[in-house]
Amino acid sequence: MKIKLYNTLTLKKEEFEPIKKFGFLPSKKIGIYTCGPTVYDYAHIGNLRAYIFSDILRRTLEFNKYKVNHVMNITDFGHLVSDADEGEDKMTKALRREGKSNTMEAMKEVADFYTGEFKKDIASLNIETPHVMPKATEHVKEDIEIIKTLEKKGIAYKTSDGIYFNTSKFKDYGKLGNINIEGLKEGARVEKNTEKKNVIDFALWKFNKNLGWDSPWGKGFPGWHIECSGMSTKYLGQPFDIHTGGIDHVPVHHQNEIAQSEAAYDKPLANYWMHGEFLNFGGQKMAKSSGGFITLRTIEEKGLNPLSYRYLVLTAHYRSPLNFTLEAVESAQKGLEHLYNQVRDLGDEIGEIDEEFKKDFTEKINDDLNTPQALAVVQEVLKSEIADEDKLATVLNFDKVLGLKFKDASKPIDIPQNIKELADKRQQAREDKNWNESDRLRDEIKNFGYEIEDIKDGYRVQKKASS
Repeated sequence: MKIKLYNTLTLKKEEFEPIKKFGFLPSKKIGIYTCGPTVYDYAHIGNLRAYIFSDILRRTLEFNKYKVNHVMNITDFGHLVSDADEGEDKMTKALRREGKSNTMEAMKEVADFYTGEFKKDIASLNIETPHVMPKATEHVKEDIEIIKTLEKKGIAYKTSDGIYFNTSKFKDYGKLGNINIEGLKEGARVEKNTEKKNVIDFALWKFNKNLGWDSPWGKGFPGWHIECSGMSTKYLGQPFDIHTGGIDHVPVHHQNEIAQSEAAYDKPLANYWMHGEFLNFGGQKMAKSSGGFITLRTIEEKGLNPLSYRYLVLTAHYRSPLNFTLEAVESAQKGLEHLYNQVRDLGDEIGEIDEEFKKDFTEKINDDLNTPQALAVVQEVLKSEIADEDKLATVLNFDKVLGLKFKDASKPIDIPQNIKELADKRQQAREDKNWNESDRLRDEIKNFGYEIEDIKDGYRVQKKASS
């Protein structure tokens, strides 16, 4: 079954065709590059929405029997606070915030800590670990080689603070998303570097006498954009299949990646460019720069399951903005718990996957990763007349894409003996139509941190979702 993906390069949905072929047949090995975190702080949940999106993409390809080589970089140097070429390095900012010395050793210590925290976050959200997670600091050699190639072609030039890419030498600059170059130029008028030949030229290498690496042009460090080009080309070649990131990467970062990589090697960087929309908080996009951001820890401290946030994200299409509130996650947790309870009620016998429902689910998820409609198919299965064991087999199959851990939910909850006894007493009170006693026992069970739900054949007890 064909997969359709929205390509920011062409601004339309296209049938996905892999690059590599074996004879006349497409290869089943797909290369994906995802712009990863800058590890100077905890990832906020807006960042994590982008990684849930790339995870759904990978899982969907694998669901369709493709093998995937997923690369996600770790930026541990070179990302300036403006996302362009001005201001201090974000890692330097982290050193000052945490009272550490401005050294490469201290920077590595901070980067290693936040890389570890990021890996914990994606594990909590059941995001598949990328096959390769290269660090920018370990690939400076690759960056230098690209810059040398651009210099030989007369596309790179030197100023007093670094080596820059001459955007006027790349005629397709702005092609990603059909960006208005004049608008970019207007937005860059406040640029302080008067030595640049064009206001939208960007740094390939920044000079720094105190920190960084030796290069043919002097000590310093690579620009943020060139780091991604160096790592993606090393691990996936050029061109590769799909490049993903947040929608905020389109005007500058991904535009610059394309320019430098394609100017250096005279071939496309990636065939498909996919971008996830913003997570909005308080009426504006969530961002560390504004101070208005929430981490996954905030959700966990409220007693909420991180997978409730994943479920919330899946209820919106990845190309649609999503408004975040803690109340929305609490509501998502209730919805997820309801799904889990429905799965538990199916028992533990796994039957056969229903092929008609699988076809419907595949059509929905293959249509540009339409997770809201895919979730709707899950509900259709659970409400259908097919056998319970076949329902279980079918939704477990779908969960290979959704990643909501239905298999864990299908396991019975271990309820303490005292809670079982209270629940049995309440059931007897209900049968005796002693409603006051029934309500009292419900409250007592709730005080122990459990909830009781009346169902057709009796009752169901589960741990209470904290708020």
